[in-house]
Formats: sequence, C-alpha cells, structure tokens
Amino acid sequence: MTIMMILSLTISIMTLLMKHPLSLGSMLMTQTIITSLTIGSLSYNYWYSYILFLIMIGGMLILFVYMTSVASNEIFTPSIKIFYFFILMLFLSILIYLIMDNFFWTLNNSFINESTSNFHHWSLNKYFNFPNNLIMYMLILYLLIALLTIVKITDFKKGALRSSFK
Repeated sequence: MTIMMILSLTISIMTLLMKHPLSLGSMLMTQTIITSLTIGSLSYNYWYSYILFLIMIGGMLILFVYMTSVASNEIFTPSIKIFYFFILMLFLSILIYLIMDNFFWTLNNSFINESTSNFHHWSLNKYFNFPNNLIMYMLILYLLIALLTIVKITDFKKGALRSSFK
C-alpha cells in the first residue's frame, strides 16, 4: 500500500515535467491504474475501482482519438532526462521508505488494523440502498438524457472528427 502511494506521488511529480499529450496520457493511465488498485485494496470488493478504471479508459480513448485527429503530425521523442528523474525519484522514495523509523510504521499499521475493523463505514454500498438509490437512478437518467441530447446535436459531417474521404 505504501509503495503504491510512493509510486503515485512519483508519477504525479513526473506529470509536471511532461510536454507531449501522448506522454501525459500514459502518465494519467498509470496514475489511474495505481489509484484503482489502491481503492480496490481499501474497499470490500474491486467493483468500484474497476468501474473507475473503465470510465477513465473510455475518457482516455476519446481524448486519444481527438488528439490524433487534431495534432497528428507532432513527433513524440521520449526524454532521457525524465527517465533518469523517474529512476532517481523512485530510488529516493524507496530509500526513505526503508530508512523510516519502525515505530512510525507500527503505529500506522495499528491505525489501519483498527480502522478496518470498522469497515462498514467505508463501504460504498450505502449509495445503492433505499433512500440514496433514488438519487443514483436520477443521475443515471440525467446522464442518459445528456448522451442522447449530445448525439442529436452533433452533426458527424461538420465536427472535428470528420472523415476526409468522400
């Protein structure tokens, strides 16, 4: 768990150094995978993290298609400096993780064990039970209406993703 948090922090810092949309997308994908694994390990089951991952994949596919249609001639050259920076940050993070005082980690582990005993407070199933499920149904209906409206408004022949052949 701590290693995933350290890796997430390293990737977040590295995202600030990226300039190309393809590298930013790959950083966002790895950050999503790490976040999904962290949420999955904290919750009762992996369904919510799986749904989060699928939503992010769908959004990234839309962004990737749009990016390739708008800026398709940009050359992507990976930077060696960023790779060395990633290795250095990962090495320093693992070194700090190993040097930390054992008392701090035992205190942290006892807190995690105590908080997992009250696990029913962390569960996301309460959003699907009676009073709150009406809000969830309204949200699903709103998203469906928004999707249908956007599909009706969009003209495929005049949009940014139009085909160039006739």
